[in-house]
Amino acid sequence: MSVPFTTLPLRPELLQGIAQIGYETMTPIQEKGLPLMLEGQDVIGQAKTGSGKTAAFGLALLNAIDPELRKTQALVLCPTRELADQVAMALRQLAQRMSNTRILTLCGGRPYRDQLAALEHGNHIVVGTPGRIGKHVQKRSLRLRDLSVLVLDEADRMMDMGFIDQVMDILYHAPIDRQTLLFSATFPPEIEVLSTSIQRRPQT
Repeated sequence: MSVPFTTLPLRPELLQGIAQIGYETMTPIQEKGLPLMLEGQDVIGQAKTGSGKTAAFGLALLNAIDPELRKTQALVLCPTRELADQVAMALRQLAQRMSNTRILTLCGGRPYRDQLAALEHGNHIVVGTPGRIGKHVQKRSLRLRDLSVLVLDEADRMMDMGFIDQVMDILYHAPIDRQTLLFSATFPPEIEVLSTSIQRRPQT
């Protein structure tokens, strides 16, 4: 039996946004993962494209942010610019009833100066690729001291593409007491090692 989103402790604006999109009941990854994520637990999710994972972690991080605090509170790392654009678009849809929620995409192949200007205005959520986000973190144009939720999307692809060292450099600048959500279509041993090093008692 499918479980409706209204059973979750989500802020009313998110429930309104879900209804506006046309979502009614949860997919398996949402039904199993969202209650844990909303409790603030670290989660490992095995999910492929089309499983609803983006809405799962998107609702969790949107529910967690403080709209009054114009600081980066959630960060989503993606292996490609295309995926980052898709994730950011999905987050904006979910947040359509949340006023003044700023979501910024930071990827390579786009003007660095434009990104600097956007960062100066303050953003609640940043979505992007490890290379460009790492550059902004190193240059201190992106500060992660207020980060409460970190998402690694398609972690196996990031590992295959050689981004893990950059990911670890980014995490070095993030608070230790953050919530970390890791999603991957496959789970080679390297992903388990990565989870052990960046997550705290994750639920699978």
